[in-house]
Amino acid sequence: MPHLQGVSRDAVILFPPTLDEYITADNPVRFIDAFVDSLDLEVLGFQCVIAATEGRPAYEPADLLKLYLYGYLNGVRSSRRLERETQRNLEAMWLLKKLTPDHKTIADFRKDNLTALQQVCREFTRLCKELELFGGELVAIDGSKFLAVNSRQRNYTPEKLRRALKEIDEKITRYLAELDEQDAQEQTVTLVAADELRTQIARLRVRQEHYQSVQAQLERSGQPQLSLTDPDSRSMPAGQGTVVGYNVQTAVDSKHKLIVAHEVTNTVTDQDQLAPMAQQAKQALGVETLAATTDKGYYDGEQVQQCLAQGVTPYIPKPHTSVNQQRGLYTKDDFTFDRQRDLYRCPAGAELTFRFATVESGRATRYYATPACRTCAVRARCTQNKGGRRITRWTHEHLLDDMAERVKAHPEIVAQRKALSEHPFGTIKRAMGQGYFLMKGLLKVRAEMSLTVLAYNLKRVLNILGVPKLIAAVA
Repeated sequence: MPHLQGVSRDAVILFPPTLDEYITADNPVRFIDAFVDSLDLEVLGFQCVIAATEGRPAYEPADLLKLYLYGYLNGVRSSRRLERETQRNLEAMWLLKKLTPDHKTIADFRKDNLTALQQVCREFTRLCKELELFGGELVAIDGSKFLAVNSRQRNYTPEKLRRALKEIDEKITRYLAELDEQDAQEQTVTLVAADELRTQIARLRVRQEHYQSVQAQLERSGQPQLSLTDPDSRSMPAGQGTVVGYNVQTAVDSKHKLIVAHEVTNTVTDQDQLAPMAQQAKQALGVETLAATTDKGYYDGEQVQQCLAQGVTPYIPKPHTSVNQQRGLYTKDDFTFDRQRDLYRCPAGAELTFRFATVESGRATRYYATPACRTCAVRARCTQNKGGRRITRWTHEHLLDDMAERVKAHPEIVAQRKALSEHPFGTIKRAMGQGYFLMKGLLKVRAEMSLTVLAYNLKRVLNILGVPKLIAAVA
């Protein structure tokens, strides 16, 4: 049996008379077109919505926005690749009505409408809320590191600069010593020629001046680290190593794993992100109360206190960071607190009573101790302090005790965190290939992330409802 044969390239083919016939009724580009047309771009803050009366005609912001939404939905983000899509992709041709803007026009649109692009993402979130796609009861908050346009070699800390300058100084000293030794011995033939040594020393001097300039720049900035390509990016721990990038925070609703709120920061850890993200999620969902679950990296008493004041009930497992545990000694968890009597009871049965209150690192702290440590039989297993064991307690630590009881009573809520939070990040980074930024600067990457989040949510909603229902919702 012969193989399948294609049509001859010289054959005359009758294409459909209109471009619209190539686009099926359930093609996502039809919703993109209807969604953008339903937006008031001028209210959202887009530039050049009203055409100028003079000068060369400009592209409508709606057309360029449609192109970007289509591109991010299909993993095409760079302006040059989007330019090519408008020239060869039937869906892009239909969406832009065969307009072919150049890559600079496309890139400038994204750069000039940073805040407006974030508003478009919020508009789609509102649409999801109107379609009752959010449960509004539980969100999972998590963070992930996204790569910046900045290599690790162009990120500096004081310690990294100190080591680099020290290494250069040692090399220069060694090369100079070799030159002096050659001069003293009057050698004409050596392993490394004198002129080559001088060339290497000159190169080291140039590097030394560069590092000294970076060091001075870092000191003037007052920041703990400095990135040369993207000044807002930071070196952050990620997985088994470090990356130079940004910390992307998301709050994911438990009903359909849709992202209800997101933020991009350059803070290295997640510790101070709980309350801001919980508040954003609560506002986006429009609810009075909300439950939020996170991992141990968000465990912070003041953040928990702020959440409770905002009507958000956090579920965070307590991390084990006690130094005494590493030493094989009793930890604070081995002591029982009596809230009514305001005292701790140690494993040996002694009572540690309140002694004094102070403020440490901005936290109101209470100290508890007992004289029984002097004659305690298990003192060697409890403390190495000559003055006996002391227990510190944050003034509002009862909030953390209550949260520990909630976590213990509802382990299923904490168990949902990974399934909810990791799904969007995995889809965005692996399936969509958008685990890195193309733009530089915190304001720009925030706009870029808004397009990515919108594309992720749109993919989910298209699978849940389908194109016809979505078009009907914005009609």
